[in-house]
Amino acid sequence: MSDIILHHYPISPFSEKVRLILGYKKLAWKSVVIPTIMPKPDVVALTGGYRRTPFMQIGADIYCDSALIAEVLERMAPESSLFPAESSGLARTLAQWADATLFWTVIGYVFQPSAVPYLLGNVTPEQMKAFSVDRAAMRGNAPRMSVAEASGALTEYLHRLESMLAGGKPYLLGQQATIADFSVYHCLWFVKKAEPVAGILDIAPALKQWLARMSEFGHHEFEALDSEQAVAIARSSTPATGQDSEFYDAHGISLGERVTITPTDYALDPVEGELVLSTASEIAVRREDARAGVVVVHFPRVGFQLKKA
Repeated sequence: MSDIILHHYPISPFSEKVRLILGYKKLAWKSVVIPTIMPKPDVVALTGGYRRTPFMQIGADIYCDSALIAEVLERMAPESSLFPAESSGLARTLAQWADATLFWTVIGYVFQPSAVPYLLGNVTPEQMKAFSVDRAAMRGNAPRMSVAEASGALTEYLHRLESMLAGGKPYLLGQQATIADFSVYHCLWFVKKAEPVAGILDIAPALKQWLARMSEFGHHEFEALDSEQAVAIARSSTPATGQDSEFYDAHGISLGERVTITPTDYALDPVEGELVLSTASEIAVRREDARAGVVVVHFPRVGFQLKKA
């Protein structure tokens, strides 16, 4: 099996979610640190335009979105399951809420002037402007919560999460960590990073202990890899497209047709290619890049739109 290559950057919350899952499953990985803002030429060479962080590479297969990455890592290392049978549906549903509603509430809360240096470092005004322009382009017309609204909502969410740990439960859904824990964790990890405003976590003491418990999983073993090396690895590899997977058609589109796959919420950059995988939970396209060669780019079905090109 080819190495797991994670394309990420240190302060990315969704990257921290995947890094911690890799630690939980004790999977060794290669670390490619990518730019926080566009342009990202090596990223685009591999993904075909998808620009969210992180994405995972295994040879010439590119996996987009942390929800799908978690599913792939589960297939690779099913022990210490993220989706225990007794709570699989609930865990996925809570994780989806955390990755969307809780995440955007946290973003509205933490990006206060006093906290920005703790999240982005001591950036210059020009760098801050470039970051703001980049993120505005990603968000498009999606509304952003005010600090007051985010503060009120986050307070309520923290009380709800605190109640889930009642009775001394170690994890949100019981005795075992699930995908729900990792999705909630990365959001609150970001709050903790924003030190001047992180005091809001004090209203949930059991949740703070849970945060410390989760952080102990760590990131396991990894080593740095240059992004150009990652592109070269893709070029020298052959994609594993999953042709044996059961075909699922919700669009009247057949395998082999030219399609685009686009997020449905933000960063609406389409990836175009030949449809080579369509299951109930995953879709993928084969595309060819002048530098990366033939790659297959994978997406979760939920949260992405499939169209004929």
